[in-house]
Amino acid sequence: MTSAIDTPEGTSAPAEEKKPKKQGLGLGRYILIRFLLIFPTIFILVTMVFFLMRITGDPITAALAGRLPPEALQARIEEAGYDRPVIVQYFEYLGNILQGDFGTTLSTNTPVTTVLVNYGTATLELVIYALIVAFIIGIPFGLIAAYKRDQWPDAMLRFFAILCYATPIFFAGLLLKLVFSVWLGWLPVSGRTTYMAELEGLRAPTGIYLLDAIRAGNWTIALDVIEHAILPAVALGLLVAGIFLRLVRTNVIGTLGSNFVEAGRSRGTSEYRLLTKHAYKPALIPIVTVMGLQVALLMGGAVLTETTFGWRGLGFQLAEYLTARDFVAVQGIVMLLAVIVAVTNFLVDIIAALIDPRVRY
Repeated sequence: MTSAIDTPEGTSAPAEEKKPKKQGLGLGRYILIRFLLIFPTIFILVTMVFFLMRITGDPITAALAGRLPPEALQARIEEAGYDRPVIVQYFEYLGNILQGDFGTTLSTNTPVTTVLVNYGTATLELVIYALIVAFIIGIPFGLIAAYKRDQWPDAMLRFFAILCYATPIFFAGLLLKLVFSVWLGWLPVSGRTTYMAELEGLRAPTGIYLLDAIRAGNWTIALDVIEHAILPAVALGLLVAGIFLRLVRTNVIGTLGSNFVEAGRSRGTSEYRLLTKHAYKPALIPIVTVMGLQVALLMGGAVLTETTFGWRGLGFQLAEYLTARDFVAVQGIVMLLAVIVAVTNFLVDIIAALIDPRVRY
């Protein structure tokens, strides 16, 4: 016997409640998707660089034309396989990359992998220094600008941020060298250290000179490395510091008007405590999310910074190889920079997803 539930006349039985669908992709799936996106990004960039380099002809003609007799030049072209169709060269190049073979530089006859290993650590070291400068300048000044909103310190700091971002790196570098190296004589003009021989003679050097000096326990060399790094790090770091300053200012101002800050203000919490204990932490999330883009910006700026200060890293070598029209070396360096930027963006996306779950949705 079944029982019926009486319902008011003219009404229908209530529909069965639907379970809410699970929102978001889930952290694991999100990380997997972001990881898989690294490969098409690198593939597209490598493909673009390869074909753009071939617009002017084969690399050997571009690099050695006028330096070798026509017969010797043609022999080199045939030996390297550059007389074959471009599409055949392209697929062979991709196959070599998958095997870890990036070719040999035309100007110095050095394996490209050796160039990447020898000079990549120098660029990495410079980028780390520049990020430290950007954090030291951008975050505190952004907090001050937000705290002094619409007052003269805020106006001055906003102007400073625009100046940092708009000033060409080579001009900022030359100005810093003129003031602190030539006029005041406080800091070295160029180079990475005056103790090159001592650092290269260390057992199993990392290529990051400050780390090598600390491992060796030689604080004289460590201080010298820091002195050489200050000007290029400031010149490159100011570029990103202006972006951080404006991001922190904008987001702290928005956070100071949120409900939880208003609740603290109603309980009599001082504005300084609200700023330093409550408002600035949520404002740092946008900085984390754009960190990958800023690393790409720093990598691009490293070319001008390293050239200006004689900092022999990938940027310095890239400028040298472009001048020599050594397209094989250029392709290898650009690919490594693409990998660094893609991996950095991947790591930043993971950190942003862990900090703010809304990023996963």
